[in-house]
Amino acid sequence: ITVIPSDIVPTQPVATNPALVYLASLPSDRSRYVQRLSLNAIARLLDMTVETMPWHELRYQHTQALRARMIDSGLAPASVNRMLAALRGVLKQAWRLGLMGADDYQRAIDLQPVRGSRPPRGRSLGDAEVAALLKACDNTPTGILDAVLVALGVTCGLRRAEMAALDLRDYDAANGVLTVRGKGRKTRLVYITNGARVAMDDWLALRGDADGALLCHVYRNGRIGVGERITGGAIYNRLTRLARKAGVADVSPHDLRRTCASNLLDAGTDISTVAGVLGHANVATTQRYDRRGERAKQRAAALLDIPYKRGANNDE
Repeated sequence: ITVIPSDIVPTQPVATNPALVYLASLPSDRSRYVQRLSLNAIARLLDMTVETMPWHELRYQHTQALRARMIDSGLAPASVNRMLAALRGVLKQAWRLGLMGADDYQRAIDLQPVRGSRPPRGRSLGDAEVAALLKACDNTPTGILDAVLVALGVTCGLRRAEMAALDLRDYDAANGVLTVRGKGRKTRLVYITNGARVAMDDWLALRGDADGALLCHVYRNGRIGVGERITGGAIYNRLTRLARKAGVADVSPHDLRRTCASNLLDAGTDISTVAGVLGHANVATTQRYDRRGERAKQRAAALLDIPYKRGANNDE
């Protein structure tokens, strides 16, 4: 079954391609981007593209073969399941468009999820690492912006795309309340307190009160490009440079988000509240951000003493 059938031919006109209809139905640019990658990967298994793949011609034997090929390729179970979800979504659109019969559709989407797990991606930062990052932020526009990025990640759990999308009007400076537009056009409130609020106040004192992007591009000479919205890629690069300067290894914006989740859970916050802070619709998603178990395993390993000393075992 791992052999992809050769009876699939690219005959579907692009104008009625159910994959394009499926992508258009997704709620956000990020979702469309991620699932486009998934569909590209599926189409490449048949040496095709999203546009040339005849999705409506896929049948049960074809989708099972595709699933087996994904597994054989060494993809993580979560990646395979995401691709299968995209495939089901496309086939549903093919049925809705009248390109596929109900029986063929139901059989083709009868795909079992792939079981298994891998070690969690990324990591959460320790208190000393967060302190080192903030200490490396000097009292310049660049340093203060970097401090705000760290603060928004660690205390509010914001995604880098959410940081980049913030406008000045989204921040209630009097009460430290930030309105965040997240995935799926969902809006939530987060609260900036303590040192994070001080950093934001310092940034606003430099940025001014002009309408537009809350977090702006800062030039090398320190000039703030008010109205020039920072990008998600720029946020990633700024944190990478800051981590290198602080001597902290392997820090990404999402690691700050994982740190927020783990710290809140460590402090006894219930997981439903943490899910609300992070903007998760399902607490099962939040559980994947919990790094407490890994820290507990590290502490447990430290309790086991192996009485080996370098050179001592070679003594006659």
